[in-house]
Amino acid sequence: MRIFSAFACGLLFGIGLLLSGMANPAKVLGFLDLAGHWDPSLAFVMAGAIALAAPAFRLARTRESSLAGAPMRLPASRRIDRRLVGGALLFGVGWGLAGFCPGPSLVVAGSGEPRAWLFVAAMLAGMAIHAALERYRHSR
Repeated sequence: MRIFSAFACGLLFGIGLLLSGMANPAKVLGFLDLAGHWDPSLAFVMAGAIALAAPAFRLARTRESSLAGAPMRLPASRRIDRRLVGGALLFGVGWGLAGFCPGPSLVVAGSGEPRAWLFVAAMLAGMAIHAALERYRHSR
């Protein structure tokens, strides 16, 4: 049941990314171009996502397991620190340079787009570097 649930959620997420334009780098870059021909349509997509997610996260905090029976693993910390700000900056710079963020890059890579594959490779390399740095940090 968990595998089917994960597949259905992933499929729904991917379809939503495609229909909303979030998987189109030109649309994303138009949204990020505040000084040029700004395209505000993705702001509405994000606002809609927040409006749906906020009550779901509020409900999730009251539960010990998901509807599929998996344990809830929500972030425990609400602290804003250097690592969070640095990660957010790196994410934003990567998003602005490539026009992809992680979810849409996987959707577009599935269609065979070479730029998306390059982005996914760079994302995986960054994740591996982060994991190695974390292991080093915790071993000291």
